[in-house]
Amino acid sequence: MKKKIFLFATIIGLFAVILGAFSAHSLRPLLNKSSLESFQTGVQYQIYHSFFLFFLGLIPFLDKKEKKYILILTLTGIFLFCVSIYLLATNSQTSIDFSFIGPITPIGGLILILAWSLLFFYILKKKNYDNNGS
Repeated sequence: MKKKIFLFATIIGLFAVILGAFSAHSLRPLLNKSSLESFQTGVQYQIYHSFFLFFLGLIPFLDKKEKKYILILTLTGIFLFCVSIYLLATNSQTSIDFSFIGPITPIGGLILILAWSLLFFYILKKKNYDNNGS
């Protein structure tokens, strides 16, 4: 499970860097300021959650099942939140009107909040999660 989490974290981080460079160099002349800022918000949240997954992989006191639930929520949230932002921000540059996916963005955000909340719950319920028993 640890390797799978690290691989997902790496792929998500890699694409965040690529998309960040793409927005800074290729999209800047094509998008208005608001759309560019939205796109970059998606990149920021994607990279934040890449780090979150690395952190998740390093936590020694969560079991495989707990990590799996958080991983699934995080991947789903990243996909719904970030990808919907990317599509909405670049909507003016495509022949497809992606405005119908607007309601998906907050659902993705809610799923990311659930992933963080589940991590909080799992940590809270652990009776002894460090080496000295405190």
